[in-house]
This record gives sequence, C-alpha cells and structure tokens, in this order.
Amino acid sequence: MRTTKVLSITLPEAMLDAAKKRAKLENRTMSELVREASRRYEMRWLDAFREYAQPKADALGIHTEEDVDRVIHEYGAEQGAAMPLENKTRRKAS
Repeated sequence: MRTTKVLSITLPEAMLDAAKKRAKLENRTMSELVREASRRYEMRWLDAFREYAQPKADALGIHTEEDVDRVIHEYGAEQGAAMPLENKTRRKAS
C-alpha cells in the first residue's frame, strides 16, 4: 500500500530550472528535494512560533501538556463563572 500522495504544483520556469539543478547537484529526486524544503520550512515556522509563544507560556507557567490542559480548564472555569445565568442554562440544555 502506498504511503505517499501525488502532488501537482506549478512553478515559474526559472524556479523549476533552479530546483532541477539543485536536485541534480545533490543527487536527489525532485520529490526528495520538495520534501526537504517542506521540512525546513516547517522547522522555520515552528522556530518562529516558539520564539513568539515561549515567553507567553513561561508567564503562564506552561511547560508540559498537563499545564496546557490546566490553563484551558482554568480559563473555561473563569469564562463560565463570568457568563450570565441565562447563558449557563442555555448551554446545559444544548
């Protein structure tokens, strides 16, 4: 059973030519080149997200998945406590 999917993309001709040259230079297929580029892009995005989120997580005392769960439940409890009684009743009925 195949574990990959076929993807069709369009690239400007110059970009495609550069990708083909890079693949040949690195002795890779185009698929390998695109997978590696995608992994690197994902890592850059994750690094940028961590840079943004880490100070906020530290300020809230979030260091583990259990901490995330705790903060979500605390926030939900605060929001529920602040909700007017009529909304609480409606939420329970749904």
